[in-house]
Amino acid sequence: MPRIEACGSRENAYQDFRDAISKGDRTAMLLVDAEGPVTASNPWDHLKNDNWDRPGGATNDQCHLMVQVMESWFLADREALQSHYGQGFRPQALPQNPDIERIAKDDVLAGLNRAARDTAKGTYNKSNDSFTILEKLAPAKVMQASRYANRLIEALMN
Repeated sequence: MPRIEACGSRENAYQDFRDAISKGDRTAMLLVDAEGPVTASNPWDHLKNDNWDRPGGATNDQCHLMVQVMESWFLADREALQSHYGQGFRPQALPQNPDIERIAKDDVLAGLNRAARDTAKGTYNKSNDSFTILEKLAPAKVMQASRYANRLIEALMN
């Protein structure tokens, strides 16, 4: 089983990945938010916008993007969101575009806040809610809704 390390910021994740590659870790993978629409043909080309170069020895299969923002994956499994927030959750307040990779980061986060504000948990809080919600997501639903999630899962299975 792969081990997941939350590295904090995107920059920290990139630095940790570079360090792992420089130490010869060929199993390390970088997984970061795209932070905007992806127009490049591969993740490393997209990350050049952040002035991030592919470290020597790293492959294209070691770099993965979480759509524009990780929380976009939540939109693929509204039942998991309902389960997390419980009574008062309003799924109709979420962005309705089924192409979750095209929904702007600000729209995803605003929708989560609108949908959750009348629940006992209140609005979405990344620190308190993100990993709990991720654990509840049905991987098949996320893979169906996101080609980037599908790419990641396929890489992990190989």
